[in-house]
Amino acid sequence: MTEKKADISAHEETFTRLKEVRGEAIRHMRLAQQFHAERREILRGLISEGFSQAEIARELGVSRQAIQKMLAG
Repeated sequence: MTEKKADISAHEETFTRLKEVRGEAIRHMRLAQQFHAERREILRGLISEGFSQAEIARELGVSRQAIQKMLAG
């Protein structure tokens, strides 16, 4: 039994687009990581200035648990 191989050349544009989309996804992941780190530092700064997690949560419209996750992650 022989396997039939797909003709990659017939789908060259599709593979090119797939590579582009993958590159964009990687770029977005890196940006998200940078934003998470910045958010964590901002939160830590507010807490060091005396704001409670509950106060920050109220201001952002999220739960205190969400603030805890932001600080941990």
